[in-house]
Amino acid sequence: MMRAIALDNEESALEIIDAFCNQLDSIDLCQRFTRTIKARDYLATHSIDLLISDINMPTQTGIDFYRSIDSLAPSQKPLVIFTTAYSAYAVESYEVAAVDYLLKPFSFERFSQAVQKAADYHRLLIPSVGESSKSEYAPYLFLRVEYSIVKVAVADILFIKGLDNYLKIHLVSQRPIVVRLTMKAMLEQLSPAEFIRVHKSYIVALHKVESVRHKLIRMGEEEIPISSLYEESFFRRFSKSPNG
Repeated sequence: MMRAIALDNEESALEIIDAFCNQLDSIDLCQRFTRTIKARDYLATHSIDLLISDINMPTQTGIDFYRSIDSLAPSQKPLVIFTTAYSAYAVESYEVAAVDYLLKPFSFERFSQAVQKAADYHRLLIPSVGESSKSEYAPYLFLRVEYSIVKVAVADILFIKGLDNYLKIHLVSQRPIVVRLTMKAMLEQLSPAEFIRVHKSYIVALHKVESVRHKLIRMGEEEIPISSLYEESFFRRFSKSPNG
């Protein structure tokens, strides 16, 4: 189930969204806000999967608000569905990779279609609890990169570097890609038999490690530090791997 918040300066509009969400099993509307500043405060400390936002807000448009939350959300940036009474905003809403755009007044059927589309995207981006607990992990990750969803073969991942609220994924024979995701969320999608965290800012593909010297992992031209916190677990695993 997706966790969501709704943002609209009209309480009546929020009541409609709340009523519609209560009829759908795929969404949990956690909070609703009439002011962007209150929504911003909430997102600074809470993770959500979906933002349902009116565009024509008094102090800041919903589109500008969505653009501004990159540094606020504690995990991957949420998907967004925009609502508005003005069709002129449609093109701009898709420039920020909106899942859908609802022109007021919209029906429950139309709202349900938008939420279903968001749920489909959400399943691609983040595996469900049941999937993450399986002993077999998916051979591909579907990651949101700028305005697209990119399919990445797990076998092509060399190492992952944490950069504040983003991850830089280094790949075999490909340019690195940058995604908004936490280290914890990434580790949940990777098999612990194949990947290991060696530093607060690094995850490596264990079987692609070429050599280790003075607590530095060599992978091609890259040298990756091993911190004292992860040193014991890494060398225990590395000594048992085919490369060890």
